[in-house]
Amino acid sequence: MGGQPLYLEPRLESRLRSLLNSPVLLHTLTEALGSPLHVVVPDQLADNLQQFRSVYGARHLSGQVFFAHKANRSSALLRRLAATDAGVDVASLGELQHALGAGLTPDRITATGPKNPEFLWLAARTSVTVSLDTRDELEQLVTLVRKHALPRTRVMLRLSEFETSGVRVLSRRSRFGTAVRELDPLLESVERYGDVVDLVGVAYHLDTTSLTEKATALEGCLRVLEECRSRGLRPRAVDIGGGFGVNYLADGGQWERYTTGLTEAVLGTRPPLTYGGHGYGLRNEAGTLRGALGLYPAHRPVAGARYLDELLAHPAASLGGSPLAALLLDHLYDLHTEPGRALLDQCGLTLTKVLEVRDQDSGGPLLVRLAAKADDVALEEHGVLMDPVVVPRDAHGHATGSGSAPGTATEPVGTYLFGSRCLESDLITRRTVFLPRRPAPGDLLAFANTAGYCMDFHATRAQHQPVARKVAAWQEGDTWRWCLDDQYWPTTPVGGAQ
Repeated sequence: MGGQPLYLEPRLESRLRSLLNSPVLLHTLTEALGSPLHVVVPDQLADNLQQFRSVYGARHLSGQVFFAHKANRSSALLRRLAATDAGVDVASLGELQHALGAGLTPDRITATGPKNPEFLWLAARTSVTVSLDTRDELEQLVTLVRKHALPRTRVMLRLSEFETSGVRVLSRRSRFGTAVRELDPLLESVERYGDVVDLVGVAYHLDTTSLTEKATALEGCLRVLEECRSRGLRPRAVDIGGGFGVNYLADGGQWERYTTGLTEAVLGTRPPLTYGGHGYGLRNEAGTLRGALGLYPAHRPVAGARYLDELLAHPAASLGGSPLAALLLDHLYDLHTEPGRALLDQCGLTLTKVLEVRDQDSGGPLLVRLAAKADDVALEEHGVLMDPVVVPRDAHGHATGSGSAPGTATEPVGTYLFGSRCLESDLITRRTVFLPRRPAPGDLLAFANTAGYCMDFHATRAQHQPVARKVAAWQEGDTWRWCLDDQYWPTTPVGGAQ
């Protein structure tokens, strides 16, 4: 293996840790339902929502938390959400139908993303709030409402490319939303169609982890709300989207050691850490490191609800320097958020069965083939590097990976994790994954915290291989119970499957 193993151990809170310490249940589930298998934990979603609500409460803010549906298509998670006071952000006709069928009422749904006429019609017909990106989308909505005599529709205006005064800071470009410099024609259209649409607020969507960029956008939205009021409009909310993040790793030191080691490997000063010399965006040009590390910052101590709280504490320089939360409160504006990944933190895991373990003639990392495709465990599609947990086939092994099945070595090993398709590119992870012991055929590798985007956002049926099935699990006392995902309802725990 060469050198010390570079672990990237997943952060495990109590529910996922308990589930992973139930090896008999996990093996029973995969034997019955196949590998890979996704397990979602709906009750964790409700706990995560409460963390966001606590930020609202501490800042004395009103408004709605909308779960970004695109992060996971689970029916169980959506139905559990319907049993709370949260809403859902839907980005397609199918997601809107799913939300309505799960028990979400229209006043708790906002429609975002690219919209076809069918999506717009159902949103308007059911009185869902529609987030509009452009004047063209507004015109299309107005035409549908008038043609079909639909109710007056609540709308949000999604904006982009905000600027600050003084030192010029420009928020990054986005294909979603109208640039603030083009605001006047959009507001004129809203005024013209006042009998058809009711402007309830403005919004933004930024694909960034930068607090400064998001604060710039929120500050810009507050200025736009004042512009709307000067025109006689009465908007009352600002929607700041999602992007609050997740802390995937238990140990920040491991993340620092790994990224340092990866840089050294790319420069050739230590043995390779990836299959085929993959650099995750880094490259060696004549001994000089070039490129940028294209990875999610997997260790993020400020993430989720804490990230939201820090954003709200950020001073608005162009509006007197008061914290953004204070400005929202002073003007009695509602704050809407759309967390997806952050609301799904610790809400599930993906189980994969080990099919084959091969030694290389060269003595390099073990070649481990799993009963899964790369798109079934799409962590790397989102730049997330995190070790799986070994769940030994031996029912008496420890689910944390510290135990060992009979006849297997207990020393740490480096591995390459391959998928089940006949493609060289079907790599579950391109990096060398260090495990605390040699896995054996029949063991499970459990990838923790995959509920946010990594379960079915990229899933395919390539080569006639099925997509992973999904089950919902919950605790009754010290016992874990489960049912198929589409059979879960908030009443299920009263008498669900064992």
